[in-house]
Amino acid sequence: MRKAIQLVGLILALQGISGAIDHVAAQPIFGFLLNFFNRVIIPRVDALAGYELFANLSLAALGVVLILAAERAR
Repeated sequence: MRKAIQLVGLILALQGISGAIDHVAAQPIFGFLLNFFNRVIIPRVDALAGYELFANLSLAALGVVLILAAERAR
């Protein structure tokens, strides 16, 4: 279970970082997979309008927290 949580955390961190890069410049590598949050979720949530970069960086931070929490749960 710990490895699954770490994997989810890694995916969230990668999506957050990639979304932040995509917001500032184009991100051609694995665009659909890594920018899913940035291109699908953010436009549909009105509360995140204007805060796209903050939302992506928050997603990356959440992913890192999940990775660290799963590591400490040993």
